[in-house]
Amino acid sequence: MELRVLQYFLAVAREQSISAAAQSLHLTQPTLSRQLKELELELGKTLFIRGSRKVTLTEDGMLLRKRAEEILDLVGRTEKEVRQSDEILSGDIYIGTGETDGIRQIAKAAHQLQTLYPNIQFHIVSGDAVDVCERLDKGLLDFGILLGDMDKTKYHYLELPMKDVWGVLMQNNSPLTEKDSITPEDLWDKPLILSRQVENKSGLYRWLRKKPSELHTVATYNLIYNASLMVDEGMGYAFTLDKLVNTMGSTLCFRPLKPHLELGMYLVWKKYQIFSRPAERFLTYLNDFFSMEEII
Repeated sequence: MELRVLQYFLAVAREQSISAAAQSLHLTQPTLSRQLKELELELGKTLFIRGSRKVTLTEDGMLLRKRAEEILDLVGRTEKEVRQSDEILSGDIYIGTGETDGIRQIAKAAHQLQTLYPNIQFHIVSGDAVDVCERLDKGLLDFGILLGDMDKTKYHYLELPMKDVWGVLMQNNSPLTEKDSITPEDLWDKPLILSRQVENKSGLYRWLRKKPSELHTVATYNLIYNASLMVDEGMGYAFTLDKLVNTMGSTLCFRPLKPHLELGMYLVWKKYQIFSRPAERFLTYLNDFFSMEEII
């Protein structure tokens, strides 16, 4: 399977038209059609459903699209890293992270590093722990930021000094807003909106002192913005981390939990990882940054 043919395949998937893709690739339509047919024969799979007006991907085609994008992305990154000048530190650093205010300190360190090496670029990829680990394992990320429990046997890691604080996001006319903090008993009969991450939910279940089946969970979320809309519409009470939703002047408010519940934070990378020069420099800089910086 050639990289050139994968690029052809992605062009057709993007344009949903062989003629439009051929035009964008500066190929003749018969040439492109032949390349696609040979790719299907090579894989022994039908990748496209050819309709009268457009082509659509089969299930196998959708899988190949995902993998082809990852392959070409990794090839592009590798070419850029190899071509980097030995004299000027430049290149890209890819970091995967969930929603956390802790990224503020990472951004602060990144900005300081860029004042020294302006040709370094940072790319932040958002996702939950499953997404981050999957991309990290495939070599699509240099670093991941994981919250709470993590597999310390699988990754090298740097424990970060920041902590995320759990609390409840609610409508500001809720009776619970009269309290400074929320106890487990306050929520046993309430409709709950939980993060979809298993690791985070397990910690909340322990805090709630209830089994999942004993709680009234009405929804789960991946992005806290979407959860905040559900809370605003009166669907329930969302467990979330502090400082992720700006409640000032809004119809929502946040209250911390009692007993206090925190999440630790880790910068992780693959074992036996071969870093690019910018990524290696960033890791060294972070170690120095957190040894000197007072985290508020």
